[in-house]
Amino acid sequence: MQLARASWEVLKADKELIALPVLSLVSTLVVAASFLIPMAWVGRSETEQNPAWVILPLAFAAYLVLAYITIFFNAALVHAANERLEGGDPTVGSALRGAAARAGRLFPWALLSATVSALLRAVEERAGALGKVVSGIAGMAWSLVTFLVIPILVMEDLRVGEALKRSTALFKGTWGENVAARVGFGLLGFLLVLPGIAAIAGAAALGDPVNPLLLTLGVVWILLVVLVLSTLSGIFQTALYRYAAGKPSQGAFGSADLQAAFGAK
Repeated sequence: MQLARASWEVLKADKELIALPVLSLVSTLVVAASFLIPMAWVGRSETEQNPAWVILPLAFAAYLVLAYITIFFNAALVHAANERLEGGDPTVGSALRGAAARAGRLFPWALLSATVSALLRAVEERAGALGKVVSGIAGMAWSLVTFLVIPILVMEDLRVGEALKRSTALFKGTWGENVAARVGFGLLGFLLVLPGIAAIAGAAALGDPVNPLLLTLGVVWILLVVLVLSTLSGIFQTALYRYAAGKPSQGAFGSADLQAAFGAK
């Protein structure tokens, strides 16, 4: 809760940062539609040739582009959070410019991330129940070990291989904070979306005219929670990197209480 409150204080100082997850979501929806439409058309084509050779490359291209969009806007959020933790005053423009300056570094990471995700998905689908377990464990381990890759790419401008090695090394010293905070943010998100779920359930139970209103409120609430938590997670990710790299932070993450929260128990 200390870490969540500190992340919230940073977001309150720069409320415009929530625009970055919004832009990421909108871009993702637009790009996903641009891929799904031709894939659906190819899948329905009544030809003698198997369209799989067309659909599979399109699917991977979609995976890659969507991964890059997510990584790019995460990098923009990390850049803005880092600017705030250094005592600056970030804007959406400065955040996007910071991510654009690392665009060449971010693409190989998007390619690697998309490849790993595709492989894990293939294992999950082809190996039955055991595959789901193996894929889940491997996916969790991968997400934890690579949690600091984007801050490293943004702040240290390393190649992807070097960034992955450095993230692994920093993870060894911060795995407790990493795991605890990731689980904590997930639990916090679950609790916060409960009112939205209750509203949707109420909409299903009640008829018109209450139904549309409750349904809209529930969906909007859940979407807002997801966007806010995504922003808070990016802020925490940046603060954790600065702590692991030995860089002091100003503001909410510079207090003695937060240093104690990060410190070894």
